[in-house]
Amino acid sequence: MKFDDDIHNYYERLVVDRIEELELDKQYEQEFLADLCCLVLNQLPPRYIRHEVDMAFFLPPSKRLDMEMQVHKAITEALEFLKNRKRDENG
Repeated sequence: MKFDDDIHNYYERLVVDRIEELELDKQYEQEFLADLCCLVLNQLPPRYIRHEVDMAFFLPPSKRLDMEMQVHKAITEALEFLKNRKRDENG
């Protein structure tokens, strides 16, 4: 069995949006951003959807705000972790 190619975790879009909003994609290399995304998404619960419009229709604004706040917190924590790791590696 093969899953539909449209199935994805809704949090992925929220994470990418926040990374672009903070312009982290202009500050860090792709490898760092890939690590950041993995750390962030592993802190968040999966929320699988097929179409973005599904979430827009079924998600109350208060839940959307809560999800965005979870993403903000997870990115802050993951950035701190990666910066500390890089500092420790550089001694």
